[in-house]
Amino acid sequence: MAKPAHPSLIDTEHLVPDLYNWVNVPTIVWIDEAGMIVRPNDVAFGNNTWSHVTGLDSTKHIEAVRAWVKGETTPPAPDWVRERQLLPTADDQLARAHFGLGWWLSNQGRAEAAERHFVRGGEIAPHDFMIRRGSMPIRGMSSAGPEFFQMVQDWTTAGKQYYVPIAD
Repeated sequence: MAKPAHPSLIDTEHLVPDLYNWVNVPTIVWIDEAGMIVRPNDVAFGNNTWSHVTGLDSTKHIEAVRAWVKGETTPPAPDWVRERQLLPTADDQLARAHFGLGWWLSNQGRAEAAERHFVRGGEIAPHDFMIRRGSMPIRGMSSAGPEFFQMVQDWTTAGKQYYVPIAD
């Protein structure tokens, strides 16, 4: 088991995606010593292990975060952050409400009723993989299994990106 020497979040109640409008993992956010978000949620990886799948190179982000942590550069300007901090739409919020109800129903042992809400949340906000992929283990599916890979394939075949990093 990992024993990180830094604060780590394990979101067993699925609250963070709702609070910060996170729609996929991995998601990173830069938070300064004062607790302020200085770079909004974005897609980034700690290495290039999956770059052949994602098409994303981790080098640029790793260099940027290292430079910021070492004080060699300043974080993005607040206006830049505000422009890129995406707020949820009414449909996004409705989809999250369906996910939340599905989560509650699942915890009450009402799997069939929960399933309807997980599916409906994914239909309302198909871009929100925290709902679609996040509900898979609750529904008895592997979030890295065949259902997940089929979901990604359907999404990308439709001409959509699975990982969409913010523009610099």
